[in-house]
Amino acid sequence: MNNLTLMGRLTADPELRTTTNGNSVATFTVAVDRGYGDKKETDFVPCVAWRKTGEFVHNYFVKGDTIAVVGSLTSRRYEDKTGAKRTAWECLVEKAYFCGAKARGTTDIAAAATAGEYNKDAPEIDDDDLPF
Repeated sequence: MNNLTLMGRLTADPELRTTTNGNSVATFTVAVDRGYGDKKETDFVPCVAWRKTGEFVHNYFVKGDTIAVVGSLTSRRYEDKTGAKRTAWECLVEKAYFCGAKARGTTDIAAAATAGEYNKDAPEIDDDDLPF
């Protein structure tokens, strides 16, 4: 079983690119703390999110935002400029969630997080009309 769940802060704004096939892909790094007190350390985990999930992350998260991602750990091998063989480890993101304060410019954070995307054409919900 290969499941990875991370929660941390974005180290930079997510970068969105489009492949030659027209698929969107966002890349970003999440700083994840572990330990506590004097033993606290931070891991910087590279993440890749494809299609709608990548567009969601790119559109609604910026550097410093807290994000939770669910996905799997993947590796890929490549040759660097000097010809040395390298292995890159990254999180292949399947879902991304808001974890901090309400993001700028969104009206329904819970629906966006649940769906993995935000529909700007959806009707706005007035919290005063809710019975709870």
